[in-house]
Amino acid sequence: MSSDDILEIFSTEFDKLENLVNLIKFDNDLTINQIVQVYYQITNISSMIVVIKQQLKQSTEKILRTEKFINENFNSIIHPKIMDHIENSISNITTDLQSLNSGQKSKETIENEAKLYEKLREIMSTKEFVKQYDSGLSND
Repeated sequence: MSSDDILEIFSTEFDKLENLVNLIKFDNDLTINQIVQVYYQITNISSMIVVIKQQLKQSTEKILRTEKFINENFNSIIHPKIMDHIENSISNITTDLQSLNSGQKSKETIENEAKLYEKLREIMSTKEFVKQYDSGLSND
């Protein structure tokens, strides 16, 4: 694969990242899927940067712009927004579950409680995934 091919693939992957970041930037109701997608794409792009730098023995303008985009847009704005969203979601679901904690429960209440527990489990799992990225930032 030539350097031009690699840079073309990189450019396509960066466009995907940019679109995801821009969607999340203006969306206050983030889904688990959106969160996982954007972290996957960030990891993918970051890995590609390492490989391209090794192969080209230099940083191209596109690589430098991408690193700047990740630092200024994702790491500084989107990542903290996602962390806050996750913490707020966990807090809200926990509060909702505590309010359902009464003696007699109807079938509907039990079903709602089960759905909330499942959603809480998903969010907690996503939080661990996001925290791994966060710890990588701390090590840089």
